[in-house]
Amino acid sequence: QVQLVESGGGLVQAGGSLRLSCAASGRTFSSYAMDWFRQAPGKEREFVAAISWSGGDTYDADSVKDRFTISRDNAKNTVYLQMNSLKPEDTAVYYCAADRRVFTIASMIGYWGQGTQVTVSS
Repeated sequence: QVQLVESGGGLVQAGGSLRLSCAASGRTFSSYAMDWFRQAPGKEREFVAAISWSGGDTYDADSVKDRFTISRDNAKNTVYLQMNSLKPEDTAVYYCAADRRVFTIASMIGYWGQGTQVTVSS
């Protein structure tokens, strides 16, 4: 079992940056792959980025490649999403997720946070 709590969302102008954090409870955080997904109003939840349990492998959606960076600190039980060069189309609720393997399909993932709102104004 793992509980996830996101933070760091907010309102930012286009071209700005935000860093999201996801704090995980439980002693086995380092054995979980971690993901970020997002969901805009009226749209399906979509994959943003993922990182392996060790942090050695990362995966990014094409829409955020070269702008967003996922990282983790296993000593702090935390995963991060650094978001640069934000665009209005990045506006969404961002969710942290965890599972034993890296998945890019939301329905396959077992653990979810409550989400944090990111709004990018033009």
